Amino acid sequence: MIEIPEAYAIAKQMNRELIGKRIIEVIAVQNPHKMAWYYEDPQDYPNQLLNKTVDAVKNINGIVEIRLGDTRLVFNEGIRFKSSTEKQQLPKKHQLLLRFEDQSYLAAFVQMYGGIFCFKEGTYTNPYYLVQKEKPNPLEKAFDFEYFQSLINRLDTDNISIKAFLATEQRIPGLGNGVLQDILWQANIHPKRKLMSLSDEEIKTLFHAIKDTLKEMARLGGRDTETDLYGNKGGYQTVMSKNNKENICPACRGKIIKQAYMGGSIYYCENCQPE
Repeated sequence: MIEIPEAYAIAKQMNRELIGKRIIEVIAVQNPHKMAWYYEDPQDYPNQLLNKTVDAVKNINGIVEIRLGDTRLVFNEGIRFKSSTEKQQLPKKHQLLLRFEDQSYLAAFVQMYGGIFCFKEGTYTNPYYLVQKEKPNPLEKAFDFEYFQSLINRLDTDNISIKAFLATEQRIPGLGNGVLQDILWQANIHPKRKLMSLSDEEIKTLFHAIKDTLKEMARLGGRDTETDLYGNKGGYQTVMSKNNKENICPACRGKIIKQAYMGGSIYYCENCQPE
C-alpha cells in the first residue's frame, strides 16, 4: 500500500521523469477491477487529460498527486506503477495508462484495492482527500511534538490502543498499518498497549520514532514490502513484516510474533515490546 514513505519516493521519481511531458494518449479501465475506485466516470478521463502537460507531482500524506494545469490526477492505497523513459512495449494490464509525446508511458494498476481520481482543482470534496491535504506530514517541520501532543489531547476516550490512535480516523493520514509496525518496534511499544498508559517520556520516544522511522523509510525509497515507480522494491528493510523470514528481532534475538488485530496483522518482538 502507498503510505507516507512510498508517496514521497514515488512523487520524487515522477518529478524527475514526468515534468514537462505532454500526454498524447489516455487509456482508462482497460482491465476492469472491482476494487478500483474512480471519481465520477473514468471513461471521461481521456477528455480531461489528453494534451495536458505535467507541471508538478506532490506527495500528500500517503497520496501521489499529479498536477496538470488546473487538473489533478490522484493515486492512493494499493495503486502500483510501471513506467518507461523510452519507447517500450506497453503493459497489457492496467487501470490507467498515460502515453507521452516522447513515447514514454506511465501505467497504474490495482494490487488489491486503490483509487485513481481525476478532477478539476476545487471540485473534489471527498473528506478523506481534504483531510490529507490539510494535515501536516510527519516528514515536515510542521509535524512537531506540540502538534503530536495536541492529537492526544483531543481524544475523548482513554480506552484506545496505540495502533488505533496512530492508524485510524486519519489522525495522521498516510501512516497506516504497514509503517506502523517498525515505528512501534523502534519505540519499544506494543501495538495493543493503551495510549493512556504511556508515560510522558514514552510519548516523546514514540514521537521521535514516528519522525525518524518515516524519514529513513523515505530516504531509502520506501519499504521493501512495496514497489516504486519502476516496479523496484524500496530500500528500507522492514523488521516487523512478512519480509523478515527468520522472525527474529535483530535487537535482542527474540521471537517476532504475528497476530490478527483490528482487521489486520500486527508484528512485535516478545521481548522488546511487552504488552
